[in-house]
Amino acid sequence: MKKVEMNSPSKGIWVFGDYRHYFQNRVTLQLIAKAKTLAQRLGAEVTVVVLGERVHQYAMEYVAHGADLVMVVDHPSLKNFQVETYSRLVAALVEDYRPEVFLAGATPFGREFFPRLAKRLKTGLSTDCIALEVDAETQLLLQTTPAFGGELLAEVITQNHRPQMATVHPGVFEERIHDSRAVGRIIYPEVEIHPDERVQLVSSRPEQSKKGYLENAAVVIVGGRGIGSGEQFQSLFDLAELLQGEVGATRPAVRAGLTGEDRLLGQTGKSVKPRLLITVGTSGALQYTTGIQGSETIIAINRDAQAPIFEIADLGLVGDARSILTLLLEKLRKRL
Repeated sequence: MKKVEMNSPSKGIWVFGDYRHYFQNRVTLQLIAKAKTLAQRLGAEVTVVVLGERVHQYAMEYVAHGADLVMVVDHPSLKNFQVETYSRLVAALVEDYRPEVFLAGATPFGREFFPRLAKRLKTGLSTDCIALEVDAETQLLLQTTPAFGGELLAEVITQNHRPQMATVHPGVFEERIHDSRAVGRIIYPEVEIHPDERVQLVSSRPEQSKKGYLENAAVVIVGGRGIGSGEQFQSLFDLAELLQGEVGATRPAVRAGLTGEDRLLGQTGKSVKPRLLITVGTSGALQYTTGIQGSETIIAINRDAQAPIFEIADLGLVGDARSILTLLLEKLRKRL
């Protein structure tokens, strides 16, 4: 590998650039913004690592969103993600440049890729983090992540191994405004591409799904276990369709089989920051409310007037969820 000198390589903060579904999945841009804040405290640079084919346009986008340097490995064989290939190549880059911190999104991609990478590098990994900070005394990365099924929050540090690695939920941090005048460096390190990797992608096709992108929705309707039945939960989709929104769920609702894991909100799920969030039949447990704190306006519907959810709601409706939803749908259908 041909090594290219960078400023303070042992103190660099790296972000893995997952450019797939770029306009919907903004977690890489959110991590760049947070990395910039952390880098200021460490006196470091922010580097985005990108693997793929013809990805220069994404490198330019990452510079415009705050990256000091973008490291691009561009090759036709990297067009599609293959975990063994990506792990081997990125591990080689890490061993050569030795960054202090390496971050990725807690997406299905990140959850598959980063544990394998951490194993190769013999370092620790905090997954599904909801906060990142730098300890003022030790300069170590403080990684806040749910523990014991989301019942507690654990503060984790990687004291003796490098890089300090973490995956972070989409929607936790705000991305920086696109700056077309931003200046950054782009390098193309030489790496060994093996055409005969052990695992080869034979074919692929996109998943046929009507699911939207919860993290970017302006309106989110959330159902909890208190909503009752799967039939009643379906009414949330009717409401979301009328309001051009998306549907989320709490852990109890997912466990009850009312909807899938991909709609889970909270410490062990996704974080959202919609303009309007309507939460129905949710008690307001910490595991859930952590994922909705960025909402501009929260409307809560619950039959229990003492439910903790009303403490964070801007408007609360006490009553039977079925009756209130039926009336709300009726009124909206007449107006829209």
